[in-house]
Amino acid sequence: MIDLAVNEEQLKRTVQRAKDRNIIIPTFAQMRTPEKAPAKIREQLKKVGLWDVNSLNLFRITWKNEPVKSGGLYGDVNFLELPKEITGVDTRIVALIGKWFPTGSHKVGATFGCLAPRLVTGQFDPTTQKAIWPSTGNYCRGGAYNSQLLGCESIAILPEGMSRERFDWLKMVAGEVIATPGSESNVKEIFDKTWELKRTRDNVVAFNQFEELGNYLWHHEVTGPAMEEAFGLLAKPGDRFFGVTLTSGSAGTLASGDYMKKVFPTSKIAVGEALQCPTLLNNGFGAHRIEGIGDKHVPWIHNVKSTDMVIDVDDADSMAMIRLFNEPSGRAYLKAKGVSEKIIEQLPVMGISSAANVIMAIKMAKYYELKSSDVIFTVFTDSMELYGSRLKEMEEEFGVYGQTDAAVDYHRSILGLGTDWMKELTYYDKKAIHNLKYYTWIEQQGRELDELNAQWYDAESYWGGIPGMAVRIDDKINAFNKMTGLL
Repeated sequence: MIDLAVNEEQLKRTVQRAKDRNIIIPTFAQMRTPEKAPAKIREQLKKVGLWDVNSLNLFRITWKNEPVKSGGLYGDVNFLELPKEITGVDTRIVALIGKWFPTGSHKVGATFGCLAPRLVTGQFDPTTQKAIWPSTGNYCRGGAYNSQLLGCESIAILPEGMSRERFDWLKMVAGEVIATPGSESNVKEIFDKTWELKRTRDNVVAFNQFEELGNYLWHHEVTGPAMEEAFGLLAKPGDRFFGVTLTSGSAGTLASGDYMKKVFPTSKIAVGEALQCPTLLNNGFGAHRIEGIGDKHVPWIHNVKSTDMVIDVDDADSMAMIRLFNEPSGRAYLKAKGVSEKIIEQLPVMGISSAANVIMAIKMAKYYELKSSDVIFTVFTDSMELYGSRLKEMEEEFGVYGQTDAAVDYHRSILGLGTDWMKELTYYDKKAIHNLKYYTWIEQQGRELDELNAQWYDAESYWGGIPGMAVRIDDKINAFNKMTGLL
């Protein structure tokens, strides 16, 4: 579980740092229901930009921000339902939108779930220690950003092959940026660099998203309820919540599926990965272009026992989809196919891994022969703001995108999607995936075998015990804010 033991001496220094920098920390309850934020915070936010490096933006770590770049407060959950003219299926496919978080990605929430508990217990000392954020992209951006807001120094680690936009932004926010060899699939290299820093520096603390239960907790307690609320807003009489489709990544967002299974016990969770690196599907390996999902291992925080299906996505389909949705010729083609201007204008809220999530949802709908009364949820982790350079690279490689390209991509990479490269998981299929954790986490990363076994053999108590930590952490946060006297 998440350690909440208190280091009194370090806590005193952390409280003083918060006093000096006017840092007030939100609770999980306030991120879930941001209307609970203190009135004076809400008033001050009216003058703060969404991406400003301002500690007030800690209170914008929520799915319910007004979709504006500056001065917004809160409204309903941000989501987009994709019409049949785009998906080609009757099933209702709905995505929560991550663009309207600070940094433009929901990973800022996951990093809060990892860092905040260490701060309010004094386990992390921002006056003497630096936070390491190993990542394939958005997590280290969220970690560096939250570190700034919470008065900490940060070290961002990510593969050198990630998009230029990520590196450009990190240079302005992170204290130190380290590029490791490879690209999306080279996760072990970022782990190795993290261990090197821990061995050679005595003032660093690593927050590895793939093993931090605070990542799982934040999505269970914030993303899951956001899905439930969005479903309540859009559901028609007789609609059925069928399940969620999410690429693996760190597996944190999959916790929202665990939450929804408690609300809708018959619902399903599908985990996705790139076909070019089919680790979950057949213990495979490789490299791919779906930025942000990381692979060649099973994350420690993936509750495999609750996962019902693996869906592999061809990265060519993801890349085709973002060209179709963002190039002028592609958007014109969609309009000719009956897609409304309102929907077309919103399509850039979908980044590359978001496109993979949509592809998974389409494949799930076809596999189970779902109806118009069935609803599948997914998440748009980030938007095209972070991938403009990828569009330029594809234009240089394949030429200017035209009407023929749009027609081919629409019919091949959306309407032409089939039910290949999918697997419904039996009990032993799930156990085989879970057992892969041993090689990464026990042999390489030093986790305990007893805990690995508890994740499987005592799954109900292990995973079921994590959500209750949110209330205990909120108590610590409230006590911390009281000590600072800023409220």
